[in-house]
Amino acid sequence: MTTYGEFFALNLQDKKLTDTVGVTAQKTMRLLPASGKKATQKVVVGDQDGVVTCFGIKKGEAVPVFKTLPGQKISRLELGGALNTPQEKIFVAIGSEVRGFTKRGKQFLSFETNLTESIKAMYISGADLFLCASYIYNHYCDCKDQHYFLSGDKINDVLCLPVDKVNCITPVLACQDRVLRVLQGSDLLYEVEVPGPPTVLALSNGNGGDSGEEIVYGTSDGKLGLTQITGTKAIPKWEIGNEKKRGGILCIDSFDILGDGVKELLVGRDDGMIEIYNFESADDPVLRHDYALSESIASIQGGCVGKDGYDEILAATYSGWLTGLTTEPVHREGGSGEELKLSQEMQSKISSLRNELEQLQIKVLQEREKYQQSSQSSTAVSSVPAFSVNDKFTLNKDDASYSLILEVQTAIDNVLVQSDAPLDLLDVDKNSAVVSFSSCDSEPNSNFLLATYRCQANTTRLELKVRSIEGQYGTLQAYVTPRIQPKTCQVHQYQIKPLSLHQRTHSIDQDRPMNTLMLKGQFSFAEIHSWIVFCLPEVPEKTPAGECITFYFQNTFLGTQLETTYRKGEGYFKSDNISTISILKDVLSKEATKRKINLKISYDVNEESVRHTLKLIHPKLEYQQLLAKKVHLIDALRELQVHEGNVDFLLPKYRSILEEADQLLEEYKRQPAHLERLYGMITDLFIDKFKFKGTNVKTKVPLLLEILDGCDQDGLIAFFDAA
Repeated sequence: MTTYGEFFALNLQDKKLTDTVGVTAQKTMRLLPASGKKATQKVVVGDQDGVVTCFGIKKGEAVPVFKTLPGQKISRLELGGALNTPQEKIFVAIGSEVRGFTKRGKQFLSFETNLTESIKAMYISGADLFLCASYIYNHYCDCKDQHYFLSGDKINDVLCLPVDKVNCITPVLACQDRVLRVLQGSDLLYEVEVPGPPTVLALSNGNGGDSGEEIVYGTSDGKLGLTQITGTKAIPKWEIGNEKKRGGILCIDSFDILGDGVKELLVGRDDGMIEIYNFESADDPVLRHDYALSESIASIQGGCVGKDGYDEILAATYSGWLTGLTTEPVHREGGSGEELKLSQEMQSKISSLRNELEQLQIKVLQEREKYQQSSQSSTAVSSVPAFSVNDKFTLNKDDASYSLILEVQTAIDNVLVQSDAPLDLLDVDKNSAVVSFSSCDSEPNSNFLLATYRCQANTTRLELKVRSIEGQYGTLQAYVTPRIQPKTCQVHQYQIKPLSLHQRTHSIDQDRPMNTLMLKGQFSFAEIHSWIVFCLPEVPEKTPAGECITFYFQNTFLGTQLETTYRKGEGYFKSDNISTISILKDVLSKEATKRKINLKISYDVNEESVRHTLKLIHPKLEYQQLLAKKVHLIDALRELQVHEGNVDFLLPKYRSILEEADQLLEEYKRQPAHLERLYGMITDLFIDKFKFKGTNVKTKVPLLLEILDGCDQDGLIAFFDAA
């Protein structure tokens, strides 16, 4: 098996440890084609300071080719050129402008597009340029506007099928609403449903496969798939789930790194994981190798960079580090203590790195002294150092929790987390920070959560997990303080929505017993859309085109469903969970009252839906109650084991608890207050059922809790029916 090792690490920050340059966006690093069969390739990368840097690697050291002056941040970097020729012209997207450079660094193009927003995605095929802002797609040919399309949700990436194979221009948009949109000119040809929000697109095998119609997509929840885009429909080929619960996919490349004549799939994730998938069979790819870095992988490429004859995988991380994995063998020779005998080249490299480190330490001390002197002078001007934070707040379908990922270009000192909505803070295995909780006031509108994460040295990425309660909404705030002087902090806010555990889905089961809520009033389409955005996650902020829109949602905790259909003056909401309808009714009424809009509200409650929801909840309730009972027995059983010496006399079910004690405790620790949440949901369901009948049953809640402790499904349903 090929041995992979880290062969070099280059910081694009020009070795300025205290500076904040060199942060890179997604897909902003490429390898230029080699000039000869055995020649190494040059690396070109654009950063958020607007600098395009091109360099080669010689004896493990970076050799610069060119470097442009700073400017606006670079959001995309692509290679282009005439079709069927080496793609060695460099194109970068800066704001709403596209600039072109030769491989020597000479600028030959400055094209100011007619986009009113910054370019978010770019693809180049011969003379055709495909650009996307948040919702807008534009196609240019020789810098002349050809086609335009307004997407229903945010566009994350774009590509075009190879024109030389499919004989027509077929752009594909990766959109946030879990859809790939296939275009023909300015029209939507058809939509392809994918299992998660697609974040990146790539041509299969680098050329679209034999037909030129195959594209690979990666999603923000870590799924990978391949689909064939034909002229009339999409044909799914394979799909890989995210069983290992790894990060979202940011970049994909195809390259024969194993040297078996078949290109492997190279994948970079936002948790720093590099993966190599091999096509051992003709069908689905198999994960052959993976490698973990400490930062998100913004770009990935396969090629020959460091040494002739040895292929490498090159990855660019968020903060501007380039790291390579090589196929060059790592020679180890046996000896005293199995020491690694270093080559003369490696010893020279280590010596130069030590010298460079010493120089940097001296420079840091000099700059620190200079800062202290200038800050104490009578003409001192206070300045707050700027730093970039890459953040992501997403709902995980698997465990109905929210992940908050904070990534900073320099080491994080601490993160203060505050929320005015009730939240449970969950354990994250990868998190090495020390967390401490502060007591919160019991007064209304005060803090429900106040916690501080103190990070270890050199931590640049922190992942937190929280679980919300539907119906209780507010704002989660993260105060991020990096290890820089003078001390400064950035505040990032995240909305906890009333129906926060709902996730967009493509369709729902219409055969379920449904409750219906109907709203009518003097409100515009934009107004009711803004209310839906306030209530539910994953709804595009931009008002949809057309006169009417329908969205489908699924509750990630319970599996219940919601259908929303609305237009100017009307809104219809259907759900098999009466509590979902109750929350919508309360929140939409409040939002309409704020705007002084009178609503005519009507509803239709299906009694069967309550029994249906209870049957969905009960297996989870039973499991959590059994888990809690087992955990409470562990200490007593362990004490018995210590005193008796063995546990052979115990019943098998108790011996099983002792054998699985560590797993049971770990699971219980990962899901604090899970049982209380289920009790709360059943209690809300009980209150909401009778609220629509105009009856207050809060006095019967203690009796309901007694029945819940017994965990009898039939008795629970009978209590709901009798009350």
